[in-house]
Amino acid sequence: MRRLNNWILGCVAGAALASLYGAPGQPAAAAEPLPTKVVLGDPSLTMGVPGDGPLTAEQIKAWLATPGVHETLEVSLPFGLSLAADQITGLDENPLTRAKIELGRQLYFDPRLSSDSTISCASCHSHTQGFTAQTQFGVGVRGQTGNRNSPVSYNRILSGAQFWDGRAASLEDQAVGPIANPIEMANTHEECVACIAGIDGYKLQFTAVFGPDSINIDNVGKAIASFERAIVTGPAPYDYFNALKPFLDQFPEPEDLENLKEDDPETYARFLEIKAESDAHPMTDSAKRGLELFFSEKSNCTACHAGANFTDEKYHNLGVGMDAENPDLGRFEVTGDEKDKGAFKTPTIRNVEFTAPYMHDGSQKTLEEVVEWYAKGGHPNPWLSDKIKKLDLTAQDKADLVEFMRACTGDFPKVNSDRLPE
Repeated sequence: MRRLNNWILGCVAGAALASLYGAPGQPAAAAEPLPTKVVLGDPSLTMGVPGDGPLTAEQIKAWLATPGVHETLEVSLPFGLSLAADQITGLDENPLTRAKIELGRQLYFDPRLSSDSTISCASCHSHTQGFTAQTQFGVGVRGQTGNRNSPVSYNRILSGAQFWDGRAASLEDQAVGPIANPIEMANTHEECVACIAGIDGYKLQFTAVFGPDSINIDNVGKAIASFERAIVTGPAPYDYFNALKPFLDQFPEPEDLENLKEDDPETYARFLEIKAESDAHPMTDSAKRGLELFFSEKSNCTACHAGANFTDEKYHNLGVGMDAENPDLGRFEVTGDEKDKGAFKTPTIRNVEFTAPYMHDGSQKTLEEVVEWYAKGGHPNPWLSDKIKKLDLTAQDKADLVEFMRACTGDFPKVNSDRLPE
């Protein structure tokens, strides 16, 4: 039901946007202001200005005149992820508006931000590849690669520090880092800003969103970060079953439910509603076993993969890559703290089935390999996390854990990557 409601909201908002553009030579139709209360994942936030082909100055002017696009949005998270609402980060410093998100969408997909106009943010964080890149390492200009796998760019609204090592203090800092990285976009911030300033469509939008003379690298970061904060995962089968499970635990027998029906019809009606949603988005028996195992002391998965987004947002040494002659020391390079050697940030397991390869170095090709790595207790080294221990898992246990992670998959927002300023 919530997915349907979000879809309807998106259609209504999309229709309102489309009504702004009449036939050629005809005035645009009047429109009601776009809603300011939105559930992230609403396609009207991420599908761009209606139409096809490059964005003309006239289309951008009409978009900027849309009632409501400059109003600060009151956002909520989709069902399931909404349990992490108290972790929302960055909106006090950088409030979301539709116009700012749309400007960020354009910048995110625009390769002109790179030195040779070949690489965009989306090159390593593609909506067609789980908002990451399905290569071991990110690939930058002239085919250059680093030594780390591309982190996902979804659910970042729940995260403060960014990158595997947390070297960017905010999503805004992260957004502009790759622009000047010599093996990523290989540009300078000054040249990037000059390029953007030479594009009329961007000049119109920066002025409308940030004010006159506002094309600078800080505002580029704010716009891209705003788009990234709008990219969240939708409800997964796990979320629907998780809402149903308290009822199943409290009323395990059919007669218990019959008594509930008689004694508390309102609660019983709520149970039927939740059960219908869960039945429509089912978890397999294997996934249900994996859920029990995931949350158990036997696997200890939630020692790090905690909360509604399944990450503690902390840094841990799993032993990955620590057998190399010169291992990547991760968080240590940022803090200089001995205990942080070889420690990397815990990634979310939401939609993880789409984000292979895994680990900070892309060394694990499948979820099955990841489970095996944990089962064997990682690679011993002096800084191995005390949360990493050998696990006594059967083959069925391992398969069930993988199946559970796949049951944590929800819809991504619909995104249009093509509508960029002329």
